[in-house]
Amino acid sequence: MRLLVINPNTTAAVTDLAASAVRRVLPGVALRAVTGRFGGHYVASRATYAIAAHAALDALAEHGAGCDGVYLACFGDPGLLALKEVSAVPVVGMAEGALHLACTRGRRIGIVTGGALWKPMLEEFAASLGFAGRIAGIRTIAPTGGEIARDPDSALARLAAACRACAAEDGADVVVLGGAALAGLADRIAPDVPVPVLCSVEAGARMALAAAAVRAGRALPPAMASTGLAPALAALLAEPA
Repeated sequence: MRLLVINPNTTAAVTDLAASAVRRVLPGVALRAVTGRFGGHYVASRATYAIAAHAALDALAEHGAGCDGVYLACFGDPGLLALKEVSAVPVVGMAEGALHLACTRGRRIGIVTGGALWKPMLEEFAASLGFAGRIAGIRTIAPTGGEIARDPDSALARLAAACRACAAEDGADVVVLGGAALAGLADRIAPDVPVPVLCSVEAGARMALAAAAVRAGRALPPAMASTGLAPALAALLAEPA
């Protein structure tokens, strides 16, 4: 099994962090982990989210050949539906996969992540995938994922407190700790939280593997000419359906 792991921001250290977490839970899977070729160092706003969607498509076109599945390793899943549209193999996003898995662990889901601007974006994302009725609450802490990755120890108490608030005040019976830069932190805060805490990186990876194992034919979009795109992405769009 060969899995393409796409980090659509431009911070290679986050790619390495996410890939290490995926390898821990999928030890028998061959990974091709790639970093966005352009865009923000981290995805923490609508503008960087939009650019990351383009970077994810660019990465799929450049590195997707020979892979059995694609894992979009960015919580919030920029470009997810576009990737699914053009990919010949299954694509699973980190937030998509983590929320699906969380639904098997509890009735009401809490989400905790870094970066204040993420709350409305995640509310819209969850609603777009039909999860709105299952979300108990979304809580963010001020440091962005990039800042947490640089100093995770300083964020642990705030992340744990936000998870506890999801359980006690929002009624969540499972919490997703979201973000590639937060990989590995769920296990560290779980003893201080009264409900299960899922690592979004690991949960999404498990769902990506499950999707890659089920291959079926699908309709691709019609060929489309383009201007100004990288050659690999232009060629991907130009492929006949």
